[in-house]
Amino acid sequence: MLPIVLLSVFGIVVLFLGFSKSKNILLPATLLFLLVTLIANFVDWNHQYLYFNDMLWGNNASMVFSGIVLLSAFFVVALTRGFEQEGEAAQPAEYYGIMLFSLVGAIMMISYENLIILFVGVEILSVSIYILTGSDKRNLRSNEAALKYFLMGAFATGIMLFGMALMYGATGSFVISDISEIIGTRAWNEQSQLLYAGLLMLLVGLLFKVSAAPFHFWTPDVYDGAPTIFTAYMSTIVKTAGFAALYRLLAGSLASLQDYWFATLATITVLTLLAGNVTAVYQTSFKRMLAYSSISHAGYLLIALTSLTAKSQSSILFYSLAYSLSTVSAFGVLILVSQQQASNNYDAFNGLAKKNPFLAFVLAVSMLSLAGIPLTAGFMGKLFVFTDAAQKGTIWLLVVAILASAIGIYYYFRVLIAAYFKEGDLATIRIAPFYKVVLIIVTTLTIVLGLFPDLVLQLV
Repeated sequence: MLPIVLLSVFGIVVLFLGFSKSKNILLPATLLFLLVTLIANFVDWNHQYLYFNDMLWGNNASMVFSGIVLLSAFFVVALTRGFEQEGEAAQPAEYYGIMLFSLVGAIMMISYENLIILFVGVEILSVSIYILTGSDKRNLRSNEAALKYFLMGAFATGIMLFGMALMYGATGSFVISDISEIIGTRAWNEQSQLLYAGLLMLLVGLLFKVSAAPFHFWTPDVYDGAPTIFTAYMSTIVKTAGFAALYRLLAGSLASLQDYWFATLATITVLTLLAGNVTAVYQTSFKRMLAYSSISHAGYLLIALTSLTAKSQSSILFYSLAYSLSTVSAFGVLILVSQQQASNNYDAFNGLAKKNPFLAFVLAVSMLSLAGIPLTAGFMGKLFVFTDAAQKGTIWLLVVAILASAIGIYYYFRVLIAAYFKEGDLATIRIAPFYKVVLIIVTTLTIVLGLFPDLVLQLV
């Protein structure tokens, strides 16, 4: 509850700071607010509690998921550099304020006990991302991306809300624990069909948010059209919050119905892995490749949900952190390179290692982690997810995931080949000291967590 209150208050404060003559205070103030919220998030560590009329639920797992979201937001905001590259057209107070408000929705999605809070959280986060996607008003691609995201998101949200209504009709409750108890004690007849239909529609809405196939068609255009910094923001925050919400739904109230939803979710998992990895191979734009990469990583996370073992929560948590760190560093390098080259294509990275060895190293660690190469956090994340599938006995799903990972190595290494083995006209890129510190921290964490994953796993 405290992080939600703090973010709401800090968001309003940031908007008022926008009236000041100097915009330089906005970035440090926003980073300070995020840091304070991150610390406050762990105040109730080792305590389980319900608040806001028992509609929000808190325990160590929800705090760690919220911590990942807040940490990712901190790193992404740090890479904005006050939006000075946008010139007079930038409205940093509005940007930072909306980003803080969106985190309220993300934490609600992570901590919900009542489906109404889940809906409110999804709407707060979604509307904020719609606005940020279309924030570059002079760019037609940004406008198109925002419109597509808004229209498709509105349909998905409507389907999700209808699903909640059907689940309420079947169980008479919006509360996760009550739904679980009712399912476990009642003999289902006609009402079971209402529950099954409601569950399917609710899953459609949430799977849309995390870019799972076949609900992924918005992702490439939105990622490509949105300003790069906001693409980095949505690819980390939305995915972490979305999978935390999905796990809370399936493990918290519908685990006993796994025989019903397993086949559907397993099919979606395979489609997501194939759609993300195969389509990424044909991309020439690094930014669009990261969009399809995001789809493929949704598939890997879905493996943990489909398997749903006792360790699935830890696997999803670790994978979300590993993916977020790698994505932040990848977009951090892309922002700097695209400003000099005015391009998001692979060719823009040609010769990066020769003049900018630090950026090339950061990019290499990021790509290796996303590809799941050993000694990186991404490798350990995939290992945990694949272990869940093996323990559940879904070996066929594990085989598909391994083949998909092999495909992923190809398009991730294309970037490394461009950076290290091709000649280009890239000049030395000036990196602001704080920007460089952020990239160092993110890269270091990616390596350290690959070597010592228990640093995170022992928290839950």
